[in-house]
Amino acid sequence: MQYKLPLLLGCVLGISTPLAEADNGRLIATGGATSIEGGAGGGVIPWAVLTGYGDEGEWGASAFATHVNLPDYTLDVAGMAASYGNRVELSYAHQRFDLGTLVHKLSLPDDNLSQDIFGVKVRLFGDLIYDNLPQVSLGLEYKHQNDFLIPSLVGAKRDSDVEGYLTASRLFMGAAFGYNVVVNGGVRYSRANETGLLGFGGDRRDSRSLLKEGGVAVLFNPHWALGMDYREKPDNLSFAGESDWVDLFVGYFPNKHVSFVLAYARLGEIATLDNQNGTYLSVQGSF
Repeated sequence: MQYKLPLLLGCVLGISTPLAEADNGRLIATGGATSIEGGAGGGVIPWAVLTGYGDEGEWGASAFATHVNLPDYTLDVAGMAASYGNRVELSYAHQRFDLGTLVHKLSLPDDNLSQDIFGVKVRLFGDLIYDNLPQVSLGLEYKHQNDFLIPSLVGAKRDSDVEGYLTASRLFMGAAFGYNVVVNGGVRYSRANETGLLGFGGDRRDSRSLLKEGGVAVLFNPHWALGMDYREKPDNLSFAGESDWVDLFVGYFPNKHVSFVLAYARLGEIATLDNQNGTYLSVQGSF
């Protein structure tokens, strides 16, 4: 399941170069795209930015849909998020992972796995652009795996869990041959197997791990971004390895109301099937 996530991440916050793009309130793309878990940021990881374009005393919101196509699986995600005062964000995402080839290979009782994710993110301090400090946010996600039979058979210990993350994002003006660069780094405290689609904890390890994640994006102009993301994964189940995710993405932000992210991700092994590398497309509407 690592598969799909990675891809999206790219969505990157394409913050732009000229402040003329700010028009009213926050700059275009400073709300980022939407991660596969529902929070604002990249595709496979959240960033410190908050969704939408609401400034102090204002609401912002977004809705998104993501499709990831892999050699043996597909992942579909849909959800929404809202923020207030560029300070607090609430999000929801529903993930459906179609097992494809694995259903016949292992004679599985179900052909898909799904989970619901409820998230909250709080900007602690700093600002992406205008402060001396980077924007730093703390998030919590409650995840519930809806089809626990298969995860339990492969060693998962529970069908729901809470995980936390701390992330920081910063825009560096003209840092790459005159182009703006966004850098993001964070840590996650989690025991989710394939982000939770295979349950939480396992026969190999049932405690939470401190996991690294981060990304970088080059903003060629106010509307286009090119970048990559990385997400470290735990290895809790003995029946299969779980690979870290790396992806390359292109983000397009034609205006403040819509954005597109296209990505290629090298996702490695997913539930015994290796070389799960594929394409990712995410569409987001926001205000």
